[in-house]
Amino acid sequence: MEGTQLTNRNRKIQFNARQYGMGIALIAIMILFQILTKGVLLKPLNVSNLIMQNSYVLVLAIGMLLCILTGNIDLSVGSIAAFIGATSGVFIMDFKMDPVLVLVLSVVIGGVIGAWQGFWISYVRIPAFIVTLAGQLIFRGLTMAILNGQTKAPFPDIYTVVSAGFVPDVLTDLLGPISLFGKQLNLLTLAFGILVSVLYIISELRKRAEMRRYNFAVLSPAMLAVKVTLMVVGINLFTFWLNDYKGIPTVLVLLGVLIMIYSFVTSRTTIGRHIYAFGGNEKAARLSGINTKRVFFWVYVNMGVLSAVAGIVFAGRLNAATPKAGVNFELDAIASCYIGGASASGGIGTVFGAIVGGLIMGVLNNGMSIMGISVDWQQAIKGFVLLMAVAFDVLSKKKK
Repeated sequence: MEGTQLTNRNRKIQFNARQYGMGIALIAIMILFQILTKGVLLKPLNVSNLIMQNSYVLVLAIGMLLCILTGNIDLSVGSIAAFIGATSGVFIMDFKMDPVLVLVLSVVIGGVIGAWQGFWISYVRIPAFIVTLAGQLIFRGLTMAILNGQTKAPFPDIYTVVSAGFVPDVLTDLLGPISLFGKQLNLLTLAFGILVSVLYIISELRKRAEMRRYNFAVLSPAMLAVKVTLMVVGINLFTFWLNDYKGIPTVLVLLGVLIMIYSFVTSRTTIGRHIYAFGGNEKAARLSGINTKRVFFWVYVNMGVLSAVAGIVFAGRLNAATPKAGVNFELDAIASCYIGGASASGGIGTVFGAIVGGLIMGVLNNGMSIMGISVDWQQAIKGFVLLMAVAFDVLSKKKK
């Protein structure tokens, strides 16, 4: 009996470590750089900049996760993002097209590019590595050809608002200004934090009840209370920091919507289960009746769409279309997924993990830049972190 209890306890410890190890690592890294940068890292202005500077990587990481779940990657996302920025610049500045129409057209172009690559990968069965490597070269060349080596700027405000704007504080406009400790509160931002906290608590309780119904391993009540308390405190501290600057960045709303949509798709829908089954064993998935070609195809269509969104966000943030945009974006997105716990062999990974991995990369970049560490050493340190994260994942699986 005692041995059984110890086994169950060990399983819970392993479960907790696998689920929350990278989240704990992110908090530890933030605390470390907060000390090393003498408090600069978590200043409200820098927190907002951290979100906006890394938003395009987080968007790409969400799409890249689905590719990695199938056991593949996409090397073309950086070039596609640059190509979308370049075409947007030409459409708006040379052809004088309406910016809203350009935004819609850019997403459509991204989907068409994804369908083009998905066709070769899923139906012709050319390895994804080769197809996307070819795409990387093709769209990088087209970007340079379209821009003719020049930079096109600036974009109109309606184009840049997604990546560089802030959500207006309509609650303060309605209720009037309220101050605390001599500082005016951004009521919409604080209300947003409370709303997210309530939704998070409801989600955790529902998830726990559902897992218990199917006899899955769950956190103990005490551990659940600790987890929920820490998350609620973290959410509201985060929104309070945002309140201290300009409020909620518009791109944070975009990221929140994408995270909710893709978390729901991967965990609650048939297509999500098919993607995981594909990555676990493609032949078994096909024999079970899953149309693996269609799954593969739509994964890369989706990646093309999110690459276009990332290109719009980056061009808007930079307020320019440049030939050198998108360099190494694919590596950052892939690293974010692997650091967040995705498996290189496919079938394992979560949207939350990919976002945590992207934030780890972003905090490392931002913290080392504040400290004045050269780009060369930044690349070396990020490479070491990636290696250690994957090694941790491999060793934990062997131990299991």
